[in-house]
Amino acid sequence: MQVGERTVAGIALLMLITSPALAGGNVTDGQSKSASCAACHGATGKAVNSIYPNLAGQNADYLALSLHAYKKGERSGGQAGIMQAFSSSLSDQDISDLAAYYASLTPLK
Repeated sequence: MQVGERTVAGIALLMLITSPALAGGNVTDGQSKSASCAACHGATGKAVNSIYPNLAGQNADYLALSLHAYKKGERSGGQAGIMQAFSSSLSDQDISDLAAYYASLTPLK
């Protein structure tokens, strides 16, 4: 393994150790937890208004990282304040479940 490869491997390992668990979300539990999300993002992850993003079919890791960032106040702009309020009470498992649910949905075509 060359130096560059070791650096990349080290960074990947560090990310695994320090990031919240992203895998392990339960689609069924996520669906039952998504009621408050539906007001803006639609019951099937297709936004009801163009100012909100569609969540259906998004990458689960991206969704989980985004929710964790909103919860910690690390995202700004747009509806960040609203998202921080909604995500503030979510547990790591809630976030994983929601991410798994929205990732399982068919994206808007």
